[in-house]
Amino acid sequence: GSRSMRRPSPLNLAMVRGGSRRSNTVKTASGTSTSSAENSALEPGAEKSDAYSTNMTQAMGAVLTYRHELGMNYNFICPDLIVGSCLQTPSDVDKLREIGVKTVFCLQQDPDLEYFGVDIHAIQDYCLECKDIEHCREEVRDFDAFDLRLRLPAVISKLYKLASHNGGITYIHCTAGLGRAPAVAVAGIYVLDSWLQS
Repeated sequence: GSRSMRRPSPLNLAMVRGGSRRSNTVKTASGTSTSSAENSALEPGAEKSDAYSTNMTQAMGAVLTYRHELGMNYNFICPDLIVGSCLQTPSDVDKLREIGVKTVFCLQQDPDLEYFGVDIHAIQDYCLECKDIEHCREEVRDFDAFDLRLRLPAVISKLYKLASHNGGITYIHCTAGLGRAPAVAVAGIYVLDSWLQS
């Protein structure tokens, strides 16, 4: 028989917004225990990061952690390709410019940005002011493998055109830099093969 492609029901950030009421205990450097509520008071945004990490772990079937409150994190995949977490403020643009990034390729949707309070318009406006770095969004739904597969050809096509036109280093990001962005980077390397040869 033929196999039909059934669209899975995606996890979404609305599930995360309800908040997690579980009590995690963490050992501090001094050996005392603190609850996740106490840690949240010390680290603004920690509760949202905990909830997002729990949702991501459930959706991806692996234990993954994202700490938004610690700022942007990334890794070079090839000399001209970086995969990372989302830019949070316009000052993150300067950090990327310092290492030669010419294209910022954002895979986030509006709900992703709203959840962590990221002002995408301020980041895009700052990129325009700088004139030596381009910001582009190609939205892919978070935790949704079906949407990723559906959008991948168009996303890779746009990524290739931008990277070819802008030169320099390309920074691909989603929210945590652990799902959509690595998937797009691997597909880009596989399909285009240009990053492997640099």
